[in-house]
Amino acid sequence: MEYLGHRLRHEIKYYINDSVYHTLRARLNTVAAPDPNMRDPEGYLISSLYFDDIYHSAMEEKLSGIQFRKKYRLRCYGRSDARISLECKRKYAEYISKDSTLVTRAQYDAILAGDYDFWAGGSSPLGLEVYALHHRNLLKPTVAVEYLREAYVMPQGNVRITFDKDVSASIDDYDMFSPHYQTRRVLEPGVMVLEVKFDDFLPDAIRQILKTAMTEKCAISKYVMCRDEKRRLLHR
Repeated sequence: MEYLGHRLRHEIKYYINDSVYHTLRARLNTVAAPDPNMRDPEGYLISSLYFDDIYHSAMEEKLSGIQFRKKYRLRCYGRSDARISLECKRKYAEYISKDSTLVTRAQYDAILAGDYDFWAGGSSPLGLEVYALHHRNLLKPTVAVEYLREAYVMPQGNVRITFDKDVSASIDDYDMFSPHYQTRRVLEPGVMVLEVKFDDFLPDAIRQILKTAMTEKCAISKYVMCRDEKRRLLHR
């Protein structure tokens, strides 16, 4: 399904505990395959530096339940600068889409220094979008979100199921490559986020397995929970 040229996918999120996780994981292994990019069975580390503007639009739109919204982030894996991407996650009611473009380490450093001019006149539509928002609404990095992601895939329905463990927020320095970069967990021990993404349909085998979660889907935002944690620490 597409909307305004963007490929749309369903996304469902749940909070689950360790007990549910182990049950789901065992059952998923009978019908789905581990993500081929996941070298460690426990998952791979994702670090995302999220942007927001002077109006805190990303935060406020999520809290207000705005149906059509965007979030911008810089993402890396394993705290390595070998592959850095600028991403825009778009929300269309119950659907999502994602655009991305690669960013060099030099460009990443420039962004953190407040210099977005390298995107001016460039060929990346997403880069130009961020460049314009920075100059118009002072869009800039606000908080880094980090977690260990364990992922499974199923070709039917193009299903991707992920367990996001040890969700953490940057404390002071949000530069993901800085020697001073530190994070703090934002969820209780043993609590994690289960995400289910799929195209047009969710196979019945997956539906039956998800009933094991025995919980209602939630409007979860790792970005919002990490912004809240950072704000709480600043006002202690």
